[in-house]
Amino acid sequence: MVLLKQIGAVTLMNLRAVPQRLSASAVAIVGIAGVVLILVAVLSVSEGFRRTLELAGSDRVAIVLRGNSDSEMASSFTEAEIELIEQAPGIARGAAGPIVSAELFTTVDQPKRTTGTAANAPLRGIEAAGVSTRQHFHLLAGRMFAPGRHEVIVGRGAAHTLRGLDVGSSVQWGNVVWQVVGQFADGGSVSESEIWTDARTLQDAYARGNSFQTVRVLLASPASLQAFTRQLASDPRLDANVRTERQFYAAQSAVIATVVRSAGTLLALLMGIGAVFGALNTMYSAVAARSIEIATLRALGFGGAPVVVSVIVEALALALVGGTLGAAAAYLGFDGFETSTLNYSSFSQVSFAFAVTPALIASGLGYALLLGLVGGLTPAIRAARQPIAIGLRQS
Repeated sequence: MVLLKQIGAVTLMNLRAVPQRLSASAVAIVGIAGVVLILVAVLSVSEGFRRTLELAGSDRVAIVLRGNSDSEMASSFTEAEIELIEQAPGIARGAAGPIVSAELFTTVDQPKRTTGTAANAPLRGIEAAGVSTRQHFHLLAGRMFAPGRHEVIVGRGAAHTLRGLDVGSSVQWGNVVWQVVGQFADGGSVSESEIWTDARTLQDAYARGNSFQTVRVLLASPASLQAFTRQLASDPRLDANVRTERQFYAAQSAVIATVVRSAGTLLALLMGIGAVFGALNTMYSAVAARSIEIATLRALGFGGAPVVVSVIVEALALALVGGTLGAAAAYLGFDGFETSTLNYSSFSQVSFAFAVTPALIASGLGYALLLGLVGGLTPAIRAARQPIAIGLRQS
């Protein structure tokens, strides 16, 4: 009990003296705030990209690719194979039959709004059932494209990040002029980065014959995936790889998310070293300014533990203030900020928004406290070990 009272008294005294050392304390606060700002901002890129690709996926939608294909660009199916897939059990049915969309995927050059540099815009051909396999699809403006015409609808993300894709405009890709007749949203998913047209029209425009690359299937329920997959695996006429939409997009997001997360962590570690030195300097200065007070307390019977705890608590308090400021700046400056990057699985642009999540903020604050602990530990031990006589002699 006596120890706790001593710790409380010394710690309270230290915290009350912080305003007297405001300039030195501000150095530690600003340094740690900068580290947390960079850490949270960089990791929000990874989190936003992951959310766009992975979290928008559904376990009720199956993505069928050619066996051993990791991306749509490497996959191919004939019309006969599409018919076999449509006959598999477990597929939801609508008024027109099985809800299955055989699709094509390619990229076209389209300038970015911000820089004007060319970007690989994803152009997808879908069948009539394609919109039914995307549960959050809805038109924001204009109308749906008409089959057989060179018409496209543009995702909200693509329209915001690429030039020349406003409803009513026309664009030329290759030898074909396309009319933009609508804009759509799909719950913030990767589909909003795409441009859609009729699959048969895209086949003719790019001389793809009757081939497709991807088959999207709306399952009767998530539990139907097993029967559907088993049927395709047992048919010797098919060589197919089946994944849920969520699994498919999670695999696509893994590469860039890992790269960004690793780069952000390394940058934060390097900056953290500088912040620790700032905290060390601040706490050494604080200990030096209070050397007479500390020695007097020791002479009155206070132990070394209260001194150590008080210095560490002060360092943690400064770190918490800096971490909170850095996290708040990251949230206000980056959360929801829309941009685009290259999806290395499809080599096309993906529009996404930075996501500063509570988990990222908690990680940033945890890292700030770690920096504060490391920066305050050595000065605290030194203060507790300093001989009383030496401390009393300092003026």
